[in-house]
Amino acid sequence: MKKSFILFASLLLSLAAGAQTDDPVIMTVNGEPVLRSEFEYSYNKNNSEGVIDKKSIDEYVDLFINYKLKVCAALDEKMDTMQSFIDEFHQYRDQQLRPLMVTDEDMEAEARKVYDETVKHIGPDGLIKTSHILLRVEQQAPQEDWDAAKLRADSILKALKGGADFAELATKLSQDPGSARQGGQLPFVQHGQFVKEFEDAAFALQPGEMSEVVQSPFGYHIIKMDERKQMEPFDFHHDNILKWLEQRNARERIATQKIDDLVKNSDGQLTKEQIMDQKADEFSANDSDLKNLIREYHDGLLLYEISNRLVWDKAAKDEAGLAQYFKKHKKNYAWDEPRYKGMAYHVKEQGDVKAVADCVKKLSFDKWAEALRSTFNADSVIRIRVEKGIFKKGDNALIDSVVFKKDTTVAKVKDYPIDAVYGKLLKKGPEDYTDVRGQVVADYQEMLEKEWVAQLRRRYAFTVNKDVLDTVNKH
Repeated sequence: MKKSFILFASLLLSLAAGAQTDDPVIMTVNGEPVLRSEFEYSYNKNNSEGVIDKKSIDEYVDLFINYKLKVCAALDEKMDTMQSFIDEFHQYRDQQLRPLMVTDEDMEAEARKVYDETVKHIGPDGLIKTSHILLRVEQQAPQEDWDAAKLRADSILKALKGGADFAELATKLSQDPGSARQGGQLPFVQHGQFVKEFEDAAFALQPGEMSEVVQSPFGYHIIKMDERKQMEPFDFHHDNILKWLEQRNARERIATQKIDDLVKNSDGQLTKEQIMDQKADEFSANDSDLKNLIREYHDGLLLYEISNRLVWDKAAKDEAGLAQYFKKHKKNYAWDEPRYKGMAYHVKEQGDVKAVADCVKKLSFDKWAEALRSTFNADSVIRIRVEKGIFKKGDNALIDSVVFKKDTTVAKVKDYPIDAVYGKLLKKGPEDYTDVRGQVVADYQEMLEKEWVAQLRRRYAFTVNKDVLDTVNKH
Protein backbone atom coordinates (compact mmCIF):
# COMPACT_ATOMS: atom_id res chain seq x y z
CA MET A 1 0.00 0.00 0.00
CA LYS A 2 2.75 2.38 0.97
CA LYS A 3 4.69 1.49 -2.17
CA SER A 4 1.62 2.17 -4.31
CA PHE A 5 1.10 5.55 -2.67
CA ILE A 6 4.74 6.49 -3.33
CA LEU A 7 4.41 5.47 -6.99
CA PHE A 8 1.18 7.49 -7.30
CA ALA A 9 2.79 10.54 -5.67
CA SER A 10 5.78 10.23 -7.99
CA LEU A 11 3.41 10.17 -10.96
CA LEU A 12 1.68 13.36 -9.76
CA LEU A 13 5.02 15.09 -9.29
CA SER A 14 6.20 14.06 -12.73
CA LEU A 15 2.96 15.30 -14.25
CA ALA A 16 3.28 18.60 -12.39
CA ALA A 17 6.86 18.97 -13.55
CA GLY A 18 5.78 18.29 -17.10
CA ALA A 19 3.04 20.90 -16.85
CA GLN A 20 5.50 23.47 -15.54
CA THR A 21 7.87 22.94 -18.44
CA ASP A 22 5.03 23.76 -20.84
CA ASP A 23 5.32 27.38 -19.69
CA PRO A 24 8.54 27.75 -17.69
CA VAL A 25 9.67 30.78 -15.73
CA ILE A 26 11.76 32.98 -18.00
CA MET A 27 12.71 35.56 -15.37
CA THR A 28 12.01 36.66 -11.83
CA VAL A 29 11.46 40.35 -11.06
CA ASN A 30 11.25 41.51 -7.47
CA GLY A 31 10.51 37.96 -6.39
CA GLU A 32 7.65 37.52 -8.88
CA PRO A 33 8.04 34.84 -11.60
CA VAL A 34 7.41 35.82 -15.20
CA LEU A 35 6.36 32.98 -17.49
CA ARG A 36 7.72 32.51 -20.97
CA SER A 37 4.24 32.94 -22.48
CA GLU A 38 3.97 36.47 -21.10
CA PHE A 39 7.36 37.46 -22.47
CA GLU A 40 6.56 35.89 -25.85
CA TYR A 41 3.22 37.66 -26.02
CA SER A 42 4.84 41.03 -25.36
CA TYR A 43 7.83 40.42 -27.64
CA ASN A 44 5.79 39.16 -30.59
CA LYS A 45 3.23 41.94 -30.27
CA ASN A 46 5.87 44.66 -30.27
CA ASN A 47 8.00 43.12 -33.01
CA SER A 48 5.36 42.08 -35.51
CA GLU A 49 5.39 42.77 -39.24
CA GLY A 50 5.22 46.48 -39.90
CA VAL A 51 7.13 47.50 -36.76
CA ILE A 52 9.98 49.74 -37.90
CA ASP A 53 12.35 49.40 -34.96
CA LYS A 54 12.33 45.66 -34.45
CA LYS A 55 14.38 44.25 -31.59
CA SER A 56 16.15 40.97 -31.22
CA ILE A 57 15.07 38.83 -28.28
CA ASP A 58 18.26 39.72 -26.39
CA GLU A 59 17.68 43.44 -27.05
CA TYR A 60 14.07 43.18 -25.93
CA VAL A 61 14.92 41.53 -22.61
CA ASP A 62 16.29 44.76 -21.12
CA LEU A 63 13.26 46.75 -22.30
CA PHE A 64 10.92 44.17 -20.82
CA ILE A 65 12.78 44.12 -17.49
CA ASN A 66 12.62 47.92 -17.32
CA TYR A 67 8.89 47.72 -17.99
CA LYS A 68 8.41 45.20 -15.17
CA LEU A 69 10.53 47.24 -12.76
CA LYS A 70 8.41 50.35 -13.39
CA VAL A 71 5.26 48.34 -12.71
CA CYS A 72 6.80 47.14 -9.44
CA ALA A 73 7.46 50.74 -8.45
CA ALA A 74 3.87 51.70 -9.28
CA LEU A 75 2.53 48.84 -7.18
CA ASP A 76 4.76 49.87 -4.29
CA GLU A 77 3.26 53.34 -4.58
CA LYS A 78 -0.20 51.67 -4.42
CA MET A 79 -1.27 53.27 -7.67
CA ASP A 80 -3.43 50.23 -8.34
CA THR A 81 -5.62 51.28 -5.40
CA MET A 82 -6.47 54.70 -6.86
CA GLN A 83 -10.13 54.89 -7.81
CA SER A 84 -9.28 56.47 -11.16
CA PHE A 85 -7.07 53.50 -12.00
CA ILE A 86 -9.62 50.95 -10.81
CA ASP A 87 -12.42 52.55 -12.84
CA GLU A 88 -10.41 52.77 -16.06
CA PHE A 89 -8.98 49.27 -15.75
CA HIS A 90 -12.35 47.69 -15.00
CA GLN A 91 -13.95 49.53 -17.90
CA TYR A 92 -11.39 48.16 -20.35
CA ARG A 93 -11.29 44.68 -18.84
CA ASP A 94 -15.06 44.38 -18.86
CA GLN A 95 -15.18 45.40 -22.51
CA GLN A 96 -13.12 42.29 -23.24
CA LEU A 97 -15.11 40.01 -20.94
CA ARG A 98 -18.72 40.95 -21.61
CA PRO A 99 -18.87 39.59 -25.19
CA LEU A 100 -17.45 36.28 -23.94
CA MET A 101 -20.38 35.91 -21.56
CA VAL A 102 -22.78 35.68 -24.50
CA THR A 103 -22.78 32.32 -26.28
CA ASP A 104 -24.06 31.35 -29.71
CA GLU A 105 -26.88 29.57 -27.89
CA ASP A 106 -27.83 32.86 -26.21
CA MET A 107 -28.03 34.60 -29.57
CA GLU A 108 -30.05 31.75 -31.08
CA ALA A 109 -32.52 31.93 -28.21
CA GLU A 110 -32.81 35.70 -28.61
CA ALA A 111 -33.37 35.32 -32.35
CA ARG A 112 -36.10 32.73 -31.75
CA LYS A 113 -37.70 35.06 -29.19
CA VAL A 114 -37.72 37.93 -31.69
CA TYR A 115 -39.26 35.69 -34.33
CA ASP A 116 -41.96 34.32 -32.03
CA GLU A 117 -42.90 37.78 -30.80
CA THR A 118 -43.08 39.03 -34.38
CA VAL A 119 -45.35 36.18 -35.45
CA LYS A 120 -47.59 36.83 -32.44
CA HIS A 121 -47.73 40.54 -33.20
CA ILE A 122 -48.55 39.95 -36.88
CA GLY A 123 -51.50 37.80 -35.90
CA PRO A 124 -53.72 35.61 -38.11
CA ASP A 125 -54.20 38.26 -40.82
CA GLY A 126 -50.53 37.95 -41.75
CA LEU A 127 -48.64 40.41 -43.93
CA ILE A 128 -49.92 42.36 -46.90
CA LYS A 129 -48.24 44.06 -49.83
CA THR A 130 -50.32 46.78 -51.48
CA SER A 131 -50.04 49.49 -54.09
CA HIS A 132 -51.85 52.80 -53.87
CA ILE A 133 -52.50 56.05 -55.65
CA LEU A 134 -52.66 59.04 -53.29
CA LEU A 135 -54.20 62.40 -54.01
CA ARG A 136 -52.87 64.43 -51.13
CA VAL A 137 -54.98 67.01 -49.26
CA GLU A 138 -53.84 68.98 -46.22
CA GLN A 139 -56.02 68.23 -43.18
CA GLN A 140 -56.75 71.93 -42.62
CA ALA A 141 -57.55 72.57 -46.29
CA PRO A 142 -60.97 74.07 -47.13
CA GLN A 143 -63.77 71.69 -48.12
CA GLU A 144 -63.59 72.71 -51.76
CA ASP A 145 -60.02 71.29 -51.91
CA TRP A 146 -61.23 68.00 -50.52
CA ASP A 147 -64.13 67.96 -52.96
CA ALA A 148 -61.87 68.65 -55.92
CA ALA A 149 -59.47 65.86 -54.87
CA LYS A 150 -62.40 63.46 -54.50
CA LEU A 151 -63.55 64.21 -58.04
CA ARG A 152 -60.07 63.49 -59.40
CA ALA A 153 -59.86 60.28 -57.35
CA ASP A 154 -63.25 59.15 -58.69
CA SER A 155 -62.15 59.76 -62.28
CA ILE A 156 -58.92 57.79 -61.72
CA LEU A 157 -60.89 54.93 -60.17
CA LYS A 158 -63.21 54.91 -63.18
CA ALA A 159 -60.23 54.70 -65.52
CA LEU A 160 -58.76 51.81 -63.52
CA LYS A 161 -62.06 49.93 -63.59
CA GLY A 162 -62.10 50.51 -67.33
CA GLY A 163 -58.81 48.68 -67.72
CA ALA A 164 -56.12 51.37 -67.20
CA ASP A 165 -52.78 50.11 -65.85
CA PHE A 166 -52.55 50.74 -62.07
CA ALA A 167 -48.76 51.03 -61.93
CA GLU A 168 -48.68 53.44 -64.87
CA LEU A 169 -51.29 55.76 -63.36
CA ALA A 170 -49.64 55.56 -59.93
CA THR A 171 -46.32 56.62 -61.42
CA LYS A 172 -47.91 59.57 -63.21
CA LEU A 173 -50.58 60.74 -60.77
CA SER A 174 -49.84 59.57 -57.19
CA GLN A 175 -48.71 62.29 -54.81
CA ASP A 176 -46.78 59.85 -52.61
CA PRO A 177 -43.35 60.31 -54.25
CA GLY A 178 -41.69 57.29 -52.61
CA SER A 179 -44.20 54.69 -53.76
CA ALA A 180 -44.98 56.46 -57.04
CA ARG A 181 -41.45 55.69 -58.24
CA GLN A 182 -42.29 52.00 -57.65
CA GLY A 183 -45.58 52.07 -59.54
CA GLY A 184 -47.43 52.80 -56.29
CA GLN A 185 -46.14 49.68 -54.54
CA LEU A 186 -45.57 49.65 -50.77
CA PRO A 187 -43.53 47.09 -48.79
CA PHE A 188 -45.00 44.20 -46.80
CA VAL A 189 -46.62 45.48 -43.60
CA GLN A 190 -48.58 44.14 -40.66
CA HIS A 191 -51.43 45.55 -38.61
CA GLY A 192 -50.60 48.87 -37.00
CA GLN A 193 -48.27 50.24 -39.67
CA PHE A 194 -50.85 52.27 -41.63
CA VAL A 195 -53.41 54.84 -40.49
CA LYS A 196 -56.66 53.12 -39.50
CA GLU A 197 -58.70 54.18 -42.53
CA PHE A 198 -56.09 52.86 -44.97
CA GLU A 199 -55.47 49.69 -42.93
CA ASP A 200 -59.15 48.74 -42.61
CA ALA A 201 -59.67 49.04 -46.36
CA ALA A 202 -56.41 47.28 -47.27
CA PHE A 203 -56.81 44.25 -44.99
CA ALA A 204 -60.35 43.74 -46.31
CA LEU A 205 -59.01 43.06 -49.82
CA GLN A 206 -57.89 39.80 -51.37
CA PRO A 207 -55.01 39.53 -53.87
CA GLY A 208 -55.91 41.23 -57.15
CA GLU A 209 -58.80 43.23 -55.67
CA MET A 210 -58.95 47.01 -55.68
CA SER A 211 -60.67 49.30 -53.20
CA GLU A 212 -63.06 52.14 -53.78
CA VAL A 213 -61.79 55.66 -53.03
CA VAL A 214 -60.63 55.69 -49.38
CA GLN A 215 -60.35 58.89 -47.35
CA SER A 216 -57.60 59.21 -44.72
CA PRO A 217 -55.99 62.16 -42.92
CA PHE A 218 -53.55 62.37 -45.86
CA GLY A 219 -56.14 62.65 -48.63
CA TYR A 220 -57.74 60.08 -50.94
CA HIS A 221 -56.34 56.65 -51.75
CA ILE A 222 -57.09 53.94 -54.25
CA ILE A 223 -55.62 50.70 -52.95
CA LYS A 224 -54.77 47.49 -54.82
CA MET A 225 -53.94 44.25 -52.98
CA ASP A 226 -50.82 42.72 -54.51
CA GLU A 227 -50.06 39.87 -52.10
CA ARG A 228 -50.98 38.38 -48.73
CA LYS A 229 -48.86 35.93 -46.79
CA GLN A 230 -48.07 34.52 -43.39
CA MET A 231 -44.65 34.94 -41.81
CA GLU A 232 -42.09 32.58 -43.34
CA PRO A 233 -40.52 29.88 -41.10
CA PHE A 234 -37.84 30.81 -38.59
CA ASP A 235 -35.02 29.34 -40.68
CA PHE A 236 -35.96 31.65 -43.56
CA HIS A 237 -35.35 34.77 -41.42
CA HIS A 238 -32.64 33.29 -39.15
CA ASP A 239 -29.57 35.04 -40.60
CA ASN A 240 -31.28 38.41 -40.99
CA ILE A 241 -32.59 38.33 -37.42
CA LEU A 242 -29.08 37.58 -36.09
CA LYS A 243 -27.65 40.42 -38.16
CA TRP A 244 -30.36 42.75 -36.87
CA LEU A 245 -29.57 41.73 -33.28
CA GLU A 246 -25.86 42.37 -33.76
CA GLN A 247 -26.55 45.82 -35.19
CA ARG A 248 -28.60 46.68 -32.12
CA ASN A 249 -25.96 45.56 -29.59
CA ALA A 250 -28.03 42.63 -28.38
CA ARG A 251 -24.90 40.97 -26.98
CA GLU A 252 -24.32 43.92 -24.69
CA ARG A 253 -27.90 43.78 -23.46
CA ILE A 254 -27.74 40.02 -22.89
CA ALA A 255 -24.44 40.35 -21.02
CA THR A 256 -25.92 43.04 -18.78
CA GLN A 257 -28.93 40.85 -18.04
CA LYS A 258 -26.70 37.89 -17.19
CA ILE A 259 -24.61 39.95 -14.80
CA ASP A 260 -27.70 41.39 -13.14
CA ASP A 261 -29.14 37.87 -12.76
CA LEU A 262 -25.91 36.58 -11.19
CA VAL A 263 -25.92 39.43 -8.70
CA LYS A 264 -29.60 38.88 -7.91
CA ASN A 265 -29.18 35.13 -7.48
CA SER A 266 -26.27 35.61 -5.08
CA ASP A 267 -28.71 36.95 -2.45
CA GLY A 268 -26.59 40.02 -1.84
CA GLN A 269 -23.33 38.10 -1.52
CA LEU A 270 -21.78 39.36 -4.76
CA THR A 271 -21.51 42.75 -6.47
CA LYS A 272 -21.16 43.38 -10.19
CA GLU A 273 -17.46 44.05 -9.67
CA GLN A 274 -16.99 40.72 -7.89
CA ILE A 275 -18.87 38.90 -10.63
CA MET A 276 -16.57 40.41 -13.25
CA ASP A 277 -13.51 39.51 -11.17
CA GLN A 278 -14.69 35.90 -11.16
CA LYS A 279 -15.35 35.96 -14.90
CA ALA A 280 -11.90 37.41 -15.55
CA ASP A 281 -10.30 34.50 -13.67
CA GLU A 282 -12.57 31.99 -15.37
CA PHE A 283 -11.98 33.15 -18.94
CA SER A 284 -8.27 33.86 -18.46
CA ALA A 285 -7.68 30.34 -17.19
CA ASN A 286 -8.73 29.02 -20.60
CA ASP A 287 -7.36 31.78 -22.83
CA SER A 288 -3.74 32.81 -22.40
CA ASP A 289 -4.04 35.61 -24.97
CA LEU A 290 -6.91 37.15 -23.01
CA LYS A 291 -4.97 36.75 -19.78
CA ASN A 292 -1.96 38.51 -21.28
CA LEU A 293 -4.12 41.23 -22.84
CA ILE A 294 -5.77 42.05 -19.51
CA ARG A 295 -2.45 42.00 -17.69
CA GLU A 296 -0.91 44.18 -20.38
CA TYR A 297 -3.61 46.81 -19.98
CA HIS A 298 -3.44 46.64 -16.18
CA ASP A 299 0.33 47.09 -16.15
CA GLY A 300 0.22 49.62 -18.98
CA LEU A 301 -2.08 51.90 -16.99
CA LEU A 302 0.27 51.68 -14.02
CA LEU A 303 3.26 52.34 -16.26
CA TYR A 304 1.61 55.42 -17.75
CA GLU A 305 0.63 56.80 -14.34
CA ILE A 306 4.04 56.45 -12.73
CA SER A 307 5.97 57.50 -15.86
CA ASN A 308 3.83 60.60 -16.16
CA ARG A 309 4.35 61.41 -12.50
CA LEU A 310 8.10 60.83 -12.40
CA VAL A 311 9.22 61.63 -15.95
CA TRP A 312 6.86 63.11 -18.54
CA ASP A 313 4.75 65.57 -16.56
CA LYS A 314 7.54 66.24 -14.10
CA ALA A 315 9.93 67.25 -16.88
CA ALA A 316 7.37 69.40 -18.68
CA LYS A 317 6.58 71.40 -15.51
CA ASP A 318 10.07 71.63 -13.99
CA GLU A 319 11.03 75.06 -15.32
CA ALA A 320 14.10 75.37 -13.10
CA GLY A 321 15.25 71.89 -14.08
CA LEU A 322 14.75 72.64 -17.77
CA ALA A 323 16.71 75.87 -17.51
CA GLN A 324 19.55 74.11 -15.68
CA TYR A 325 19.60 71.24 -18.16
CA PHE A 326 19.72 73.67 -21.10
CA LYS A 327 22.54 75.65 -19.52
CA LYS A 328 24.58 72.48 -19.00
CA HIS A 329 23.96 71.13 -22.52
CA LYS A 330 23.65 74.39 -24.45
CA LYS A 331 26.11 73.31 -27.12
CA ASN A 332 23.72 70.51 -28.10
CA TYR A 333 21.22 73.09 -29.29
CA ALA A 334 23.51 75.23 -31.42
CA TRP A 335 22.08 76.17 -34.81
CA ASP A 336 23.79 75.69 -38.16
CA GLU A 337 22.51 79.09 -39.27
CA PRO A 338 21.10 82.20 -37.53
CA ARG A 339 17.48 82.50 -36.41
CA TYR A 340 15.33 85.58 -35.99
CA LYS A 341 13.45 85.65 -32.69
CA GLY A 342 10.58 88.05 -33.09
CA MET A 343 7.60 88.76 -35.26
CA ALA A 344 6.48 89.82 -38.69
CA TYR A 345 3.45 92.09 -38.47
CA HIS A 346 1.09 94.06 -40.65
CA VAL A 347 -0.83 97.20 -39.68
CA LYS A 348 -3.33 99.63 -41.17
CA GLU A 349 -1.67 102.88 -40.00
CA GLN A 350 1.97 103.96 -39.92
CA GLY A 351 1.72 105.04 -36.28
CA ASP A 352 1.03 101.48 -35.21
CA VAL A 353 4.44 100.27 -36.44
CA LYS A 354 6.21 101.95 -33.51
CA ALA A 355 3.28 101.36 -31.15
CA VAL A 356 3.60 97.59 -31.65
CA ALA A 357 7.33 97.66 -30.98
CA ASP A 358 6.88 99.83 -27.89
CA CYS A 359 4.17 97.46 -26.59
CA VAL A 360 6.49 94.44 -26.36
CA LYS A 361 10.03 95.78 -26.06
CA LYS A 362 10.13 95.50 -22.25
CA LEU A 363 8.31 92.18 -22.07
CA SER A 364 9.61 88.63 -22.17
CA PHE A 365 9.02 86.86 -25.47
CA ASP A 366 6.31 84.58 -24.09
CA LYS A 367 4.24 87.62 -23.01
CA TRP A 368 4.14 89.28 -26.44
CA ALA A 369 1.07 87.55 -27.83
CA GLU A 370 -1.27 88.44 -24.97
CA ALA A 371 0.03 92.01 -24.77
CA LEU A 372 -0.55 92.56 -28.48
CA ARG A 373 -3.99 90.98 -28.39
CA SER A 374 -5.20 93.04 -25.44
CA THR A 375 -3.70 96.28 -26.77
CA PHE A 376 -4.52 96.17 -30.47
CA ASN A 377 -7.10 93.43 -31.11
CA ALA A 378 -9.23 93.46 -27.96
CA ASP A 379 -12.43 94.69 -29.59
CA SER A 380 -14.17 94.05 -32.90
CA VAL A 381 -11.61 96.16 -34.79
CA ILE A 382 -8.53 94.08 -35.63
CA ARG A 383 -5.67 96.59 -35.95
CA ILE A 384 -2.75 94.21 -36.57
CA ARG A 385 -1.92 90.83 -38.05
CA VAL A 386 1.04 89.09 -36.42
CA GLU A 387 3.17 86.00 -36.98
CA LYS A 388 5.40 85.42 -33.95
CA GLY A 389 8.13 82.83 -33.56
CA ILE A 390 11.74 81.85 -34.11
CA PHE A 391 12.38 81.97 -37.83
CA LYS A 392 15.10 80.53 -40.02
CA LYS A 393 15.62 81.46 -43.65
CA GLY A 394 12.66 80.39 -45.70
CA ASP A 395 10.12 80.43 -42.89
CA ASN A 396 8.65 83.88 -43.56
CA ALA A 397 8.98 85.97 -46.71
CA LEU A 398 8.89 89.33 -44.91
CA ILE A 399 11.63 88.31 -42.46
CA ASP A 400 13.64 86.79 -45.32
CA SER A 401 13.48 90.13 -47.12
CA VAL A 402 14.04 92.52 -44.18
CA VAL A 403 16.28 90.52 -41.85
CA PHE A 404 18.09 87.98 -44.02
CA LYS A 405 18.27 90.35 -47.04
CA LYS A 406 17.01 87.75 -49.46
CA ASP A 407 15.60 88.76 -52.82
CA THR A 408 12.06 87.49 -52.34
CA THR A 409 8.50 88.55 -53.02
CA VAL A 410 6.45 89.55 -49.99
CA ALA A 411 2.73 89.05 -50.49
CA LYS A 412 0.64 91.91 -49.19
CA VAL A 413 -1.96 91.22 -46.50
CA LYS A 414 -5.36 92.53 -47.56
CA ASP A 415 -6.44 95.65 -45.61
CA TYR A 416 -3.06 95.76 -43.80
CA PRO A 417 -0.77 97.57 -46.24
CA ILE A 418 2.13 98.40 -43.89
CA ASP A 419 4.64 95.61 -43.12
CA ALA A 420 7.18 95.57 -40.29
CA VAL A 421 9.33 93.23 -38.20
CA TYR A 422 10.50 93.40 -34.62
CA GLY A 423 12.89 91.17 -32.70
CA LYS A 424 16.53 90.13 -32.62
CA LEU A 425 18.86 88.00 -34.71
CA LEU A 426 20.33 85.07 -32.81
CA LYS A 427 23.55 84.14 -34.60
CA LYS A 428 25.06 81.43 -32.35
CA GLY A 429 22.03 79.66 -31.03
CA PRO A 430 19.04 79.97 -28.67
CA GLU A 431 19.15 82.47 -25.82
CA ASP A 432 17.46 80.20 -23.29
CA TYR A 433 15.61 76.91 -23.13
CA THR A 434 12.27 78.45 -24.07
CA ASP A 435 13.63 79.04 -27.59
CA VAL A 436 13.94 75.28 -28.07
CA ARG A 437 11.59 74.11 -25.35
CA GLY A 438 10.27 71.06 -27.17
CA GLN A 439 13.75 69.64 -27.72
CA VAL A 440 14.87 70.43 -24.19
CA VAL A 441 11.79 68.83 -22.61
CA ALA A 442 12.32 65.66 -24.67
CA ASP A 443 16.01 65.46 -23.74
CA TYR A 444 15.31 66.21 -20.09
CA GLN A 445 12.67 63.49 -20.02
CA GLU A 446 15.15 61.05 -21.53
CA MET A 447 17.69 61.90 -18.83
CA LEU A 448 15.13 61.47 -16.04
CA GLU A 449 14.06 58.17 -17.57
CA LYS A 450 17.63 56.83 -17.61
CA GLU A 451 18.28 57.95 -14.03
CA TRP A 452 15.00 56.40 -12.89
CA VAL A 453 15.67 53.07 -14.59
CA ALA A 454 19.15 52.93 -13.10
CA GLN A 455 17.68 53.55 -9.65
CA LEU A 456 15.03 50.84 -10.18
CA ARG A 457 17.66 48.34 -11.23
CA ARG A 458 19.50 49.00 -7.97
CA ARG A 459 16.32 48.86 -5.93
CA TYR A 460 14.75 45.65 -7.24
CA ALA A 461 16.38 42.27 -7.78
CA PHE A 462 15.83 40.42 -11.05
CA THR A 463 17.23 37.34 -12.74
CA VAL A 464 16.86 35.92 -16.25
CA ASN A 465 16.81 32.21 -17.05
CA LYS A 466 19.05 32.11 -20.12
CA ASP A 467 18.16 28.53 -20.95
CA VAL A 468 14.46 29.40 -21.14
CA LEU A 469 15.20 32.64 -22.99
CA ASP A 470 16.89 30.59 -25.72
CA THR A 471 13.62 28.70 -26.29
CA VAL A 472 11.48 31.76 -26.99
CA ASN A 473 9.44 31.16 -30.16
CA LYS A 474 11.25 27.83 -30.66
CA HIS A 475 9.15 25.37 -28.66
